[in-house]
Amino acid sequence: MNFPWKRNLYVLWIGVFFCSMAYSMVIPFMSLFIAHDLGVKDNLTVWSGFAFGITFLAGALIAPFWGSLSDKYGRKPMLLRSGFSLCVVYILTSFVQDPYQLIAVRILSGLLAGYVPSAIALVATNTPEKHVGYSLGIMSTAGAAGGIIGPMIGGFLSKYIGYRESFIAAGAVVLLSALIAWFFVKEENFDRNRERSHVLDDLKQAASNSPFMRQLIIALIVTSSVMVLEPLLSLYVLDLGASKSDASFSSGIIFSAVGISTVIAAPIWGKIGQKIGYRNTLVIGLVGGGVGNFLQIFVHNLVGFGVLRFVYGLFFAAVFPALNALIVKVTEPEFRGRAFSLNQSASQLGNMVGPMSGGALAGWISIPFVFILNGLLLVITAITLRLKFGQSSRSSSKREKSTSSLS
Repeated sequence: MNFPWKRNLYVLWIGVFFCSMAYSMVIPFMSLFIAHDLGVKDNLTVWSGFAFGITFLAGALIAPFWGSLSDKYGRKPMLLRSGFSLCVVYILTSFVQDPYQLIAVRILSGLLAGYVPSAIALVATNTPEKHVGYSLGIMSTAGAAGGIIGPMIGGFLSKYIGYRESFIAAGAVVLLSALIAWFFVKEENFDRNRERSHVLDDLKQAASNSPFMRQLIIALIVTSSVMVLEPLLSLYVLDLGASKSDASFSSGIIFSAVGISTVIAAPIWGKIGQKIGYRNTLVIGLVGGGVGNFLQIFVHNLVGFGVLRFVYGLFFAAVFPALNALIVKVTEPEFRGRAFSLNQSASQLGNMVGPMSGGALAGWISIPFVFILNGLLLVITAITLRLKFGQSSRSSSKREKSTSSLS
């Protein structure tokens, strides 16, 4: 590669940082916005879960279409489309007057999203193969870093100027992501003359790739695990003793704890994955995340809860870089734009199922019990993956021995 792939990595890191910061400035406080500005009192957890989830359903349905376009026309146009569109959507959100209007805008957000997966796909397809794992680990820290700064800024803004003004500020921040992609990103590894694929053909090609399908299932599960708590954490902070006036700011600090630990740990896990294998790294991250969820039920104060969220993040930081690296390993370069879009669909389905499940469960059981179920889901996934990987390794070993004896 003759062009500076590191420049793309650094530039897109900044773009994803701003995009993630814009998201985390406002989305973690959606429950409080619905209650405070939209006046919803009854079934608040259900409305919050639905407002979170409907965006991701729309995103899951549209992502394969955007992926097909990205492999035909490039990932950079998808970055621009998403960045400028989301700027408009955030501004529109500041004007909604009831939960039904909010749902409509959230659907629009899902249909037009895609900046982060497009950035990851561009890095994965425009980076030398030996540096892909490291680069994807670095990219994971961008979203986490935005997740650190965003909640703190959003908590401050929502407390002192209001939730609606916070959405306008988020629109301005995501506009920076679009401008960065427009002026500084360079993409070369795609064929403009290639015939655009059909979504149904892409799905058939993906279905024939068993390792890839396995990664999609895991992506759905782990994203559900993260998002099942998203609409509940702000409410849980109130249960732990935060005052209503400080709930958004305290929630912002709690959200940031996971982001800080991810920034610290993700590059380290990327290097570890290159040494011990990305599947082993993924298993470690899942088990650590599961145990971290179990431990959270024993803490009943804000400081202790924040510390445990930090420790949870140190382990869970291994999961998404490992998944992205495994997708690169099991797909052909010309299919990777569509592969990452299908991965986005799986993640978006998880983003939909998680908040809706969390909102529904919170109406029936206590929030700490949701932590227990969440931890069980991660540990069971890790055990299943490990057993499946062990069986595959034994089968490969047997085939090698059989081939050796025949020769």
